[in-house]
Amino acid sequence: MPDYRRVYLQGGTYFFTVVTYERRPVFGNDAAVDLLWQCFQRTMALRPFTMDAYAILPDHLHAIWTLPDGDADFSKRWQAIKATFSLRYGRSVVGDVSKSMRGKGEKGVWQRRFWEHLIRDESDFERHCDYIHYNPIKHGLVRSPLDWKHSSFGDFVAKGLYDPDWGQAVGKEVLELDLE
Repeated sequence: MPDYRRVYLQGGTYFFTVVTYERRPVFGNDAAVDLLWQCFQRTMALRPFTMDAYAILPDHLHAIWTLPDGDADFSKRWQAIKATFSLRYGRSVVGDVSKSMRGKGEKGVWQRRFWEHLIRDESDFERHCDYIHYNPIKHGLVRSPLDWKHSSFGDFVAKGLYDPDWGQAVGKEVLELDLE
């Protein structure tokens, strides 16, 4: 069995990537995104955290969370969000799943795991925010981050953290943002 090592820092700030099962476009409609937000809000009410930045794309999402002081358990929060969404979204929408998945009670909505990265400093935070907000352009969904409504980019613009024209694609040019 693989040995997944995660860094748990109480009150830490983390970047996450969560992907749908077989990269199915689960979040290709507003109703699914609204349901996901309900699951986030429900989990945040039970296990608080701050959503610092996010982008929800059809087949995956990126987010930066800050956990409360004295709490490092982001895994239970993701487990709750994914389980609640899966139950409410319904197997009939997703289709059949493998015997292994059925045996584990999985619905075929999410990949089993998620990727996380502990944000180390302000520069790391900014780099990951750029990656999140540019992701809809990288995937060819829009030409400007401001055009992607399922992202925190508009909030960042309203706070003066980005210019409204930041990240706009010019011609076929797409930036490659390095997270390393």
